Amino acid sequence: MREWWVHVGLICIPLVAVYLHIPPPQLSPALQKWHSSGEVFHFRGREIFYRDSYGALGSSDVVILLHGFPTSSFDWNKIWEPLTQHFHRVIALDFLGFGFSDKPRPHRYSIFEQASVVEALVAHLGLSNQRVNLVSHDYGDTVALELLFRYVTDQNRTGHLIINSLCLSNGGIFPETHYPRLLQKLLKDSSFLAPVLTRLTNYMIFQKGIGDVFGPYTQPTDAEFWDMWTGLRYNDGNLVMDSILQYINQRLKHRERWVGVLTSTFVPLHMIYGPLDPVNPHPQFIRLYQQLVQRSTVTILDEHISHYPQLEDPTGFLNAYFNFIHSF
Repeated sequence: MREWWVHVGLICIPLVAVYLHIPPPQLSPALQKWHSSGEVFHFRGREIFYRDSYGALGSSDVVILLHGFPTSSFDWNKIWEPLTQHFHRVIALDFLGFGFSDKPRPHRYSIFEQASVVEALVAHLGLSNQRVNLVSHDYGDTVALELLFRYVTDQNRTGHLIINSLCLSNGGIFPETHYPRLLQKLLKDSSFLAPVLTRLTNYMIFQKGIGDVFGPYTQPTDAEFWDMWTGLRYNDGNLVMDSILQYINQRLKHRERWVGVLTSTFVPLHMIYGPLDPVNPHPQFIRLYQQLVQRSTVTILDEHISHYPQLEDPTGFLNAYFNFIHSF
């Protein structure tokens, strides 16, 4: 009995080992449908998942949707069909390290690389000479700003997007008004803890973290929570979260580049904002945005809408976006 702790340890070690290697969940019917409706292209030897739907006849307009962290292109599923009724082509991708795309590790993920992924997709689809409309959310906002910087500052460079308009939503584009969640801070700044935390993060921790950035009346269903978790776990995506989260540090380092182009561009801009967002809180974030980005129009959604406006209020999001698109 004096060595009871040895026996407990011998029992716990294989249990922990099994836990840390739990296989990812099976795709739900909704995720299977999304996956089967998409394709992949290759970027520097990596597979990138994307969807490309042809929609409205008589229109030549193209919209590209850029998702946020830590989710995927499936974030746009509630507004996909209405967009196809308005645009000729609706395109979304899973960034490298997200969703159904490859998730290499070790790998130095960066906003610059993700912008290059988008440019490569546009070239792959034969749209390099086509004006495109960008709609972005969260992490995707910063990728969109890098694409905007490349378009505005070097129009002679081959491969850049020709941006017709940009609609942002609930992204931490200003480091001074951005408040990452505790787990995000630990993962991005702790080289010692991060490998452990990425393996220990489970569905309950994930659900709590995601639930905290949705409004109390707009919480995802159990099935929607599970789909988000499944997308994260696909291809062991939980193990690259710490590397991807370096984007928060990149926002601070390159603030002048990305905020600078946002405040100076003449490309039509719009911000759709859920004001209950704890990551980019009201009124600090939107006041700073309106102060610095004076050429942009803004839609502030209902007071109970939080960080994921396209999922929490898809009708309000679409109304705001269509009003913007029809304004120029």
